[in-house]
Order: sequence, then structure tokens, then C-alpha cells
Amino acid sequence: MGPKTTKVYETLRARLASGEYRPGDKFPSERTLSEELGIGRTALRQVLARLVTEGALEVRGRSSYLVPGAVSVKTPEGLEPWRIHGERDLYDNRWVKLQLWDVEPPGVERFEHHVVKLQHVAITAVLDDQDRVLMMWRYRFVPQQFGWELPGGIVDEGEDPAETALREVVEETGWRPKSLEHVVIYQPMVGMVDSPHEIFVGHGAEQVGSPTDLEEAGHIEWVPLADIPGLMARGELMGSGTLVALLHILANRGKQGLTAAH
Repeated sequence: MGPKTTKVYETLRARLASGEYRPGDKFPSERTLSEELGIGRTALRQVLARLVTEGALEVRGRSSYLVPGAVSVKTPEGLEPWRIHGERDLYDNRWVKLQLWDVEPPGVERFEHHVVKLQHVAITAVLDDQDRVLMMWRYRFVPQQFGWELPGGIVDEGEDPAETALREVVEETGWRPKSLEHVVIYQPMVGMVDSPHEIFVGHGAEQVGSPTDLEEAGHIEWVPLADIPGLMARGELMGSGTLVALLHILANRGKQGLTAAH
């Protein structure tokens, strides 16, 4: 894409990432966008096609687009949460807090349940225009194995997770994403462990230097998305954040393929 087309792409990508449009909303028409952004319809269609490929938009009809993410299932009603009567610390340091909580599920006698509190982290999958994702080949001593993973790290107190995501990519890889989109926040072991994981997807990147976090950095490579299922089958994708981010990307692309087939 040329400079004008790239600018329009970045403008629309930023609007979608900002939450200006809600899941299920109809995206402005090609005519409206063409007039507002001062771009020809042919070039605009290139931009929209790229956003569709990336999963940021869905096609509805010949030239109608929707923001993905709308759901039809309703939230169940009438269920009661567990009651929490108290909690006490068993162990506490900067990295790990182990507690016992006095809990009472509905209709069940109260009992003590272990709770582990870990750090709040942000993880980022950065994509380029060649359908590749920025990854690191690293050794993890706990499982005692090498594997591919995405850059990420701890959200400092008072820090915006998006700032963490950007900072960690630069520190661990030397590349800076041109844009970031928040995908989801989830808990990796929701039954016992409290450790919010924030997943971001970045689009485009420029190399701004070498990795500065030598403890975290490993071999850095742009890995083709087509390789991801094979790496997963070989057990070489490390960490739940890496898997969640990559599965999100592949699911959106798979959904786009089904849309195109119809």
C-alpha cells in the first residue's frame, strides 16, 4: 500500500481499536469513508480487505461490513455467587502470594480454599504484512524445555496495560509495533490462581534497536502464521498467553475464509 492508503488503514484500525464501534455495529459505507477520508474506492477496498483478513471487520453482502464480536447467547439469571467470609495470608512476596479463603458455595457447607495471587501481565502478538508473527525461541527452566513464545511482561503499578505491551515488545525484541489492539483479558487458572492476562495484537513494526532485556530476550524471528498449527502440534508454543493470542488470530482468519466461501 502507498503512503495515503497506509494512513487510511492506520486511521481505521485506530478507530476500531479505540472501541468507537461496538461488536455487531455496521461499519460506515464505502461511499461515506471515501468522502470523509479523501481516498478512492479502489484504494479503500484494499484497506477494507486487509482489515477483513486481519479479523477486524466482517463482510456482509457485496460492500457491507460489520464489526465482529456480536453474540446471541443470553447471560443466565438467578444464579448466586459464592460467599467469601474472610481470607488470610500464608506466604507473600513480590512475585507470589498464597492465601486461604473462607468460602461458602450456594447450598454447600463453607470451607477453606487455597488462592494463589500472581502478577498482572500483558502479552502481544505483532503481525507484519507478510502474515508473520514476531516470536522468540526461549528456554524455560520450569518445564525444562525450549519453545516459541510472544513478548510480554508484568504490568507495573499504575501502568496502562497497553503501555506495558508496547514496552515489553521493544525491550524483548527491539521492534516497535505501529498500532496495538486489545483483544481480551482472561485468567489462565481461574479455579485457584488470580493472574489477569491482557492480550494485544499489534500491526506493523519498525526495528528500533536490539533487545535490552537480556534475561528475557531469546532468538527472535518472524514466524509464518501458516507454521503455527504445526508448532502447536509439536508442543513448541509456550505459555497460555501465546496460545490465546495466536488462536484468536487463526480463528478470525478461519472465519474470514468461511465468509469468502459463501
